[in-house]
This record gives sequence, C-alpha cells and structure tokens, in this order.
Amino acid sequence: MATIKRYPWLSHFLGSPTGYVVHLQKGAVKHQGVGQAFFFRPANSVLSEVPVDDQELPTLFHAITRDHQDVSVQANVTYRFIDPVAVSTRLDFGLQTAGKAPATGREQVSTIIGQLCQSHAIDQIATTTLAEALERGVSQLRLVLTEALRADARLQSTGIEILGVQVLAVRPEADVERALQTPVREQLQAEADRAVYERRAVAVERERTISENEMASQIELAVRRENLVAQEGANARRAAEEKAAAGLIEAQGSAERQGIGAAAEANQIRLVGEAAAAREAATMEVYRNMEQATLLALALKDAAGSLPNIGNLTITPDLLSGALAGLFKEPGTTELTK
Repeated sequence: MATIKRYPWLSHFLGSPTGYVVHLQKGAVKHQGVGQAFFFRPANSVLSEVPVDDQELPTLFHAITRDHQDVSVQANVTYRFIDPVAVSTRLDFGLQTAGKAPATGREQVSTIIGQLCQSHAIDQIATTTLAEALERGVSQLRLVLTEALRADARLQSTGIEILGVQVLAVRPEADVERALQTPVREQLQAEADRAVYERRAVAVERERTISENEMASQIELAVRRENLVAQEGANARRAAEEKAAAGLIEAQGSAERQGIGAAAEANQIRLVGEAAAAREAATMEVYRNMEQATLLALALKDAAGSLPNIGNLTITPDLLSGALAGLFKEPGTTELTK
C-alpha cells in the first residue's frame, strides 16, 4: 500500500512493490511505475495506483435450466492488470485525499467480470436440463466462462487479463436438492441396513459356530467320558474276570490238592484195609484150622476185655467138662458126632 507524507506545500509519495502508480501533472504523465518515490504538488497532480498482483474475484449468481429449475452457480475468477496506464484511464484507481470518497476501480472490475460470468453462464445453463447441469455443469461452465472472458473485447481494451476461472459448485434449490438426494440417501441407507444385517448375520453365524464348537466340545467330552466309563467298566470286568479266574484256578488247585489228599488217604485206607483184610484173612486161615474149644477160649479172651465186671461166675458141670475135654484132647483128632 502506497504512503503519502504531506508537507505545507509539497507531498511525498512512496509506492509499494505491487502497486503501479501513474502521476499526472497538468494532464501529462510525470511519473509511472512500480515502487516509485517522488515529491509532488497536490494542487496540480493526480495519482492513480493500479495493483499488478493477481486478483481473486468470487462470484455467485442464479440461472434457469431448460426444464425451468433454478440453480445457483458459485465461481471464482483470477485476473490481473497487464496495462496499468490504460486501466488508470478507464477505471477509477485514484489515490484520494482524506475526507473524500475512495476509488471505485475494484468495484467496477468486479461488476464487469461478474456480469460477464452471469451472462455466459445463463446462456449455457439454459440449454441443459437440471440433471445435465448437475452432472456436467461444472466442467462445461469452466470451459465456457474461461473462453468467453479471455475473448471479451472490453476486458482486453481495459488491460485486464483473465488467468483462470474455477466453477466451484452448481446447486439446485434446497427443496429440489433434498428431493434429489433422497433416492441416494435411501440407497445409502439401504446399503447401510444391508451392511448392518450382514454384520448381524455374520455375528449370528459366528455365534452359531461358537455354539456348535461348544456343543461339539461337550459331545467330545461326553464321548470321552463314556469311553472312560466303558474303559473303567471293562477294566473292572477284566479285574473281576482275572480275580474269578484266579479264584477258579485256586479252587481247582485246592480241589486237586484235596483230590490228591483224598486219593492218598483213600489209597492209604485201601492199603490199610487190604492189610487188615490180609491180616483178617490170615487170622481166619489160622482160625479155620483151630479147634472149637480153642476158638471159644480165644473169643472169651477177647470178650473179657469188653465185658463188664463179673462179681460171681457160675460154671456148670457140662460147661466145665466140655472145656476140659477140649484142653486135653490130642491134636489131630476130631470129635464124633452122637
């Protein structure tokens, strides 16, 4: 921004690096350029400062589509002044003293460029429908506005160069925009719901898988427990069978031992019996050849040991005579039967 220092009869001007100053004294160019510094007399001098840096001009306007829908267009135009002297003669960029109205050169440029953008944009949008304007309106308007502004004769003669045009948005009215957004929102909501359902389905499937795994684990544990019980039962049965077999073997061994003992005892008894029988047979053989009296005497002898005590014994003559006859009878004789 240029600065001006005022003295009683003179003033001093100090320019800026982005401002092109044009000093007119009595209608003739006295000084011009960027970064100038000079003294001047305010009474007969006119100073204009034209910016030479890039300028940004945002603009917003409305247009009607071919299907009678109102759309708003938001654009941004970048420009610069390539002929500051011509600009200073066509537009008001004068440096005003204190108390006077400011220069209106920037407002004039904004009005000119804004009206040009709106005019060409309205013509372009009027040939398209709302759907086409929303779909391809940004790119089409950018090309149309760039070509139209760069080819405009007024801007060229004024010394204004268009560096670029950016169309930021082409939007319908709020109600129409909400109506247009509704199907997409519904679709997005449907997609979101489907995603939620899929997540729930996946969660349910995972829960089912977890439940199946838990059930399979329980079944496996039950099967293992059953196998364990069966194995324990088999082991118990095997132990009982082994114990029974051992008892059977022991019983068989005991029976065999008892049989052997009984057989031995029976054999012993048989041998004893046979010995006794042989002795009895031998005895009977001896007794067979004895006399009756002798046998009677031996019988009495044997019976005496088992008879009770006899206090009195009566012997008859017949018994005594018979006994004595037997004692004194010679061996080898036999008694004659009467």
